[in-house]
Amino acid sequence: QVQLVESGGGLVQAGGSLRLACAASGRSFGGSTMGWFRQAPGGRREFVARISWNGGGTYYVDSVKGRFTISRDTAKNTVYLQMNSLKPEDTAVYYCATAPGGIRYDYWGQGTQVTVSS
Repeated sequence: QVQLVESGGGLVQAGGSLRLACAASGRSFGGSTMGWFRQAPGGRREFVARISWNGGGTYYVDSVKGRFTISRDTAKNTVYLQMNSLKPEDTAVYYCATAPGGIRYDYWGQGTQVTVSS
């Protein structure tokens, strides 16, 4: 069974930083894509960032490019999202997900709340 457990959310002032972590277990993630998504209050779930487990290639939605950095520690089976220069519009529940073989995001974590105050 694949399990993804997010942590690191919290309350931060605008301009501040947070680092989210996603602890992954249950299989080898080689060949997988790991992604971060978020859902704001009253909003739709949207893609934020992704990383290739093997090669480490990354991609970001334009709204976070230059502010957020996705990374992974293969030894710890953990994916991170470093969030800098946070804005109130970044307030959302953040979810970790994995796409085996990079095909489809089949597995999701429970989410962690990020709240950015103005």
